[in-house]
Amino acid sequence: MPVRLADRIEAARRRRFVGRAPERALFQAALVAPELPFCVLYLFGPGGVGKTTLLQEFAALCAAGDVPAIAIDGRNIDPAPEEFTAALQDALGLPPPAAPLDALAAASRRQVILIDTYETLAPLDTWLRESFLPQLPDNTLIVLAGRNAPAPAWRTDPGWQGMVRALPLRNLSPDESRAYLTTRAVPAGQHAAVLAFTHGHPLALSLVADLFAQRGAGPFQPADAPDIVRALLEELVQKVPGPTYRTALEACALVRLTTEDLLGAILDTPNSHELFDWLRGLSFVESGRFGLFPHDLAREALVADLRWRNPTWYAALHARARSYYATALQQTRDQEQQRVLFDYMFLHRDNLVLRPFFEWQESGTIRPEPLQDGDRPDLLAMVAQHEGAESAWLAEHWLAHQPEGVTLFRDGEGRASAFLQLIALPRTSDADRDRDPAVQAAGRYVQSHAPLRPGETATLFRFWMARDTYQAVSPAQSLIFINVIRHFLTTPGLTYSFLPVADPEFWAPLYAYGDLARIPEVDYTVGGHRFGVYGHDWRAVPPHQWLALLAEREIALSPPRPTPPPAPLVVLSQEGFAGAVHEALRDYSRPDALSHNPLLHSRLVGERVRAPAGNLERAAALQALLKKAGDLLAASPPEAKLYRAVYHTYIRPVPTQEQAAELLDLPFSTFRRHLKQGVTRLAEILWQWELEGLGV
Repeated sequence: MPVRLADRIEAARRRRFVGRAPERALFQAALVAPELPFCVLYLFGPGGVGKTTLLQEFAALCAAGDVPAIAIDGRNIDPAPEEFTAALQDALGLPPPAAPLDALAAASRRQVILIDTYETLAPLDTWLRESFLPQLPDNTLIVLAGRNAPAPAWRTDPGWQGMVRALPLRNLSPDESRAYLTTRAVPAGQHAAVLAFTHGHPLALSLVADLFAQRGAGPFQPADAPDIVRALLEELVQKVPGPTYRTALEACALVRLTTEDLLGAILDTPNSHELFDWLRGLSFVESGRFGLFPHDLAREALVADLRWRNPTWYAALHARARSYYATALQQTRDQEQQRVLFDYMFLHRDNLVLRPFFEWQESGTIRPEPLQDGDRPDLLAMVAQHEGAESAWLAEHWLAHQPEGVTLFRDGEGRASAFLQLIALPRTSDADRDRDPAVQAAGRYVQSHAPLRPGETATLFRFWMARDTYQAVSPAQSLIFINVIRHFLTTPGLTYSFLPVADPEFWAPLYAYGDLARIPEVDYTVGGHRFGVYGHDWRAVPPHQWLALLAEREIALSPPRPTPPPAPLVVLSQEGFAGAVHEALRDYSRPDALSHNPLLHSRLVGERVRAPAGNLERAAALQALLKKAGDLLAASPPEAKLYRAVYHTYIRPVPTQEQAAELLDLPFSTFRRHLKQGVTRLAEILWQWELEGLGV
């Protein structure tokens, strides 16, 4: 007898089938049980996750066990009772008008009904549950496979509760995915890249394997395979009600967690309730404690498609989300602020440079805590394990002298699993610096490159590590870096920060992305371990400019080019700064003269212009700062009189100070006193802004 084509097709399916061991075992056990442990096996999961393939495997198991099985696909049936009955009649091979229920009831042994694409039969769900299925003999196993979870009635009906087994179908595990790729002859060297895109989604794995079969063993990049992305979106998304819904779906894919508030901000609509509920009902969108999030592959496919199809809109959505998080950062504290920062950094997830250095699945909800006395032995043991006894000796010193600089994270048992030790360099003594070569090198660099003024600080992240993974990429390392960034953005008067690493070459791409410069002269050795140091000058590139720089890199398709060195800063003493403010007031209405003021190259002005900015642009920024500080004085009743003297002398000057005094109806001596006090107060306000490095 010649081999049938159907047999060859089935054999090919069986050869390529991998994984699903728990699901197969559950079905096989029910198949051979003397009494069915459940009558309905309800499989559900997003499109392309392998429901149809698993039903085919179930049918093969039935054939191997000589158990009759009939298969129906909901896509081929109009959702009406008579149409369903006709389809069942046809599947059983019954001539009309034979009744399928009579044929099924006549069976004396185990039988199986497999119904695929059950979501298309949703209008029949109540009829099937209440009318049709109860008429079947109790030796019939019904398998329903669809995108959506069972309707609540399956779980709340006391009669059905014990007879239904709901089985969510997830992606293949990494090992199962690699086994499948091996059977499809995908080169082992490409498995990691394929898994990073597919996340074990069976349809995606199959499509990528087909791509390799067609083109050979070149490197895999999702951007190079728009047809794969399109096919996945057709399977996952199917039909979107309209363009606003499509935008909501794209926004949900871009951000880590979607809330109604965030969705409304991105879509610029005051009422996003309906859109949020629509997202919540999608089969590939899940609900978490803090919001909605799509399955990994759906996120990958949506983002890859949007970035390829409309990069301008992709950038616009990023900008809207970024603006939302920037506002939220200013309004939150502690753990909530950490979570917002994690969401903020998630926007960088699609950048090929940054992506490998963060564990993006980390929830960001592990609470950072201060040091407790009972934590010291664990932290010292951690340092000794990874950096040696001499480093542990230094850690003991810093835990005692700057304990407030410690941020730690605990495991499920409450023990410290990772920590970060921050050293405030201005609070170190000569003895501290002689003891610790790391502090000595950083302090020497600050003294020679960025001497601190009153109110300014420089910091060294002296120790950072996780108990089990040290400084390798891990969830703990990601949380540590999030808290490092929080320090960058929230520390008043920060002029310089240093971050040492045990493997500086490994971290070089990430730190280049984050505009942290390699500073070999600050490298140090302790206990035979050499540490490379990266740093950032916050006077030259202050936080808001740093965030703007990261925003540009966030949506870049290629690694960042080296940032041109910033213009040299003028670091004035408080007395010199006050003199420059007085000079700027005298030249306020003369931009050409103002363009030579030393404040133009101060941190104060540098924060408010984008490099490379010319002197006229800097002079305009200085004028705006003087006016802003004057507005603060004018808004204060006790100081408004001081500003009036400054205003009529420098901002909108009258010909002489005597005329200004007459205009304000003041004795000249009183006017002069007010003017002097007003200039002093303006200088004090601007000095505070210079030190704090905060936006005005």
